[in-house]
Order: sequence, then structure tokens, then C-alpha cells
Amino acid sequence: MSAAPSSASPEPVAGGDLPVYGQGDTSFQAAGGEAGLRRLVESFYRHMQQRPQASRVLAMHDPDLTVSIDKLARFLCGWLGGPRRYNEKYGQIRLPMAHMHLPIDADDARAWLDCMQAALDEQPYEPAFVRYLMVQFAVPAERIVQTVRSVGRQPGASNE
Repeated sequence: MSAAPSSASPEPVAGGDLPVYGQGDTSFQAAGGEAGLRRLVESFYRHMQQRPQASRVLAMHDPDLTVSIDKLARFLCGWLGGPRRYNEKYGQIRLPMAHMHLPIDADDARAWLDCMQAALDEQPYEPAFVRYLMVQFAVPAERIVQTVRSVGRQPGASNE
């Protein structure tokens, strides 16, 4: 992994006859484009709502998840090599900085990743692509935890 900001696109990975994920729009296309990413994000938030271990992370969101769904789907669109829909609507983002006001810890990151894994498992994605995405998602998840830890936010604090 490079030391690029976590909002940078994932690192390219190839294997055998598989597409080179992370190069050009290969990952965006493998995810089913904008419609596929919207389905993934809706599934992800459904898992967030259903899993008790994700309740703390879910509580950091507005109860109306419409904007959260829109932001994540738009972010993933550009992060995976597609159109930069997040930037078009919301401007630039650096994930650790955007989350540093929240009391996110390693358990929260694990809950987020577990919900994403469950959502990915429901998609018609190649298993190699799912593995690739989970490795890539772990990078910003860890960076967010490190950033929050470095600014001294305590788990259980309010999300003012």
C-alpha cells in the first residue's frame, strides 16, 4: 500500500486472468457502475441497521440515512475509478479528517467492515473483487481510527 491519502483510489491489483482492479475504471465497472454501487450502499446501511454491533456507528449518522447513502455511493463511485460524483455535489473529502470529530474506535471500524462484507456478499461480484475491496476498505478504516485516536476523541463521546 502507498502512503497516499485515504481518499485516493485503491491500489491496482491483478491476478491471473482477472481484471486489474484499481486501474482506470475497472473497479467501478466490476461494482456495476453507479447503480451497482447504490445497491451495495443500500445493502450496507440495511446491515448497519440490523446488526447490534454496528449500533454505535449507526448512531453517529443522522437517523434519516438518505444523505449518508448518497454520500457513500457518490464517494465510492469516484474512489473506484468512476465519475467523481461526491466531488461534484459535496466537494473534496479526506476521509480521516472528515471523521475526526466522531469517537470512532477499532471496534467501530470492525463493525463497519463487517457490515460492508455482508453487503458485498449479497452483490453479484467476483469473489476476487470482494476480497480486493475488503483489503482496500481496511486501509481508510484504520487511518480513520488512527486519526481519531491522535486527536484524543474518546469512544462513547457525543457526536456533536
